[in-house]
Amino acid sequence: MTKLNFDKYELSDEILKAISLLNFHKPTKVQKQVIPAVLKHKDIVVKSQTGSGKTAAFAIPICEKVLWDENMPQALVVTPTRELATQVKEDIFNIGRFKRIKVLAVYGKSSFQRQEKALKQKTHVVVGTPGRIIDHLQKGTLDVSKIGYLVIDEADKMLNMGFVEQLEEIITRLPEERVNLLLSATLPKDIEALCYKYMNDPIQINIEDENSSMDRISQERFNVKQEDKMKLLGDITILENPDSCIIFCNTKQKVDEVSTKLKDLNYSCDKIHGDMEQKHRLRVMNDFKRGYFRYLIATDVAARGIDVNNINLVINYDIPFDSESYVHRIGRTGRKNNEGRAITFVTPDENKYLDDIQEYINRDIALKEKPDKETIGEAKPDFLKKINTKPKIKEDKGAQLNKEIMKLHINAGKKTKMRPVDIVGTLCNIEGVTAEDIGIINIIDVSTFVEVLNNKGEIVLEALQTKPIKGRIRKVSKANR
Repeated sequence: MTKLNFDKYELSDEILKAISLLNFHKPTKVQKQVIPAVLKHKDIVVKSQTGSGKTAAFAIPICEKVLWDENMPQALVVTPTRELATQVKEDIFNIGRFKRIKVLAVYGKSSFQRQEKALKQKTHVVVGTPGRIIDHLQKGTLDVSKIGYLVIDEADKMLNMGFVEQLEEIITRLPEERVNLLLSATLPKDIEALCYKYMNDPIQINIEDENSSMDRISQERFNVKQEDKMKLLGDITILENPDSCIIFCNTKQKVDEVSTKLKDLNYSCDKIHGDMEQKHRLRVMNDFKRGYFRYLIATDVAARGIDVNNINLVINYDIPFDSESYVHRIGRTGRKNNEGRAITFVTPDENKYLDDIQEYINRDIALKEKPDKETIGEAKPDFLKKINTKPKIKEDKGAQLNKEIMKLHINAGKKTKMRPVDIVGTLCNIEGVTAEDIGIINIIDVSTFVEVLNNKGEIVLEALQTKPIKGRIRKVSKANR
């Protein structure tokens, strides 16, 4: 295995292997400070802009410290949005993959019963939104008696969304002996008060000035009348011709309208906003991450914490009403030390919002002249060539991890009294397979899913065609991921 700069943290081989395959070659500035502090059980307040590697900073030490044999959740991560909960769950799952860490995301507009069933099984880490976490706490379906780590992610967004009281309700139900981590792009007074009230002499980590993405993002604005925005959007996208672009609107109705018009113009695009079903929203975000389409039209639901590599351009079709939203929107580009571009449309009656943003970011956003017909005409052939070319599909973040892992589906589950010990016992009796080759096992009503590690999947799949599990031959096949 390639020697990593993470070696000095005395992490297990399973964690080091995962972060190597995730291409984490050296710790970011925030990781250098957070990882050793969490490993020493210190409370931490992190003020850091988006894209600084905050999730891995807490996920790596938590995955290292949780005990696999303990069935009850040992870490609770609270996020403001469902999209962020899903992403954080995926990141923790990938980092803890070879240690067989089981991570569950709980959030609204998703089956409570399905989440309840999952919580009855071994679960090491729970990630969720405040409302759904409280639902589970009140109904007794989430046991927090073993929680040793509490992470509050995007704390300033929690404040803006009115979640502080809910956060306090969650905190008061947790064991007093625990490690607390609070992560935020800004630290308003209410959040600072929360820290002093519930945290034990927390270490203050401020990465913002050292890791500012603002210096890497070229920011421009155009003055435009409301009725001329769509024409300007067409011209700007022709001129910029991005491989990947997010177009932010302030309302769901405007997202629908812009999306419809761009689809009519044959743009490779899709949309996301709060009125869409959660499954649909997650599918759209995943397809955008993979590069199945180039233009995502979105409300601010996509502005925070959504980690998509190599977004060339962010367009504020509508200028945001608050300055923090502007920072988080444009923070979708210029990530991981890449260069980025952000363009904002400003109508004549929106100069107040512009002034507030410029004061907040402590810089002027350059005013540009609208491109003329000749310039657009020269750029159009390249734009049409790209729009008629199928986008190149990107690998999933965990693709390298998956290469030596096969997920199998067994046609038997709880209703046939299947237990993890039945699976482990059968697999360990296959020649060449040991307990170290068996990954996460998930048993539901009529199915069981098991991950086979270390390129042993084909051996196990072949053997289970004729080898009984719990006294019977079961139908076993590769599972859809």
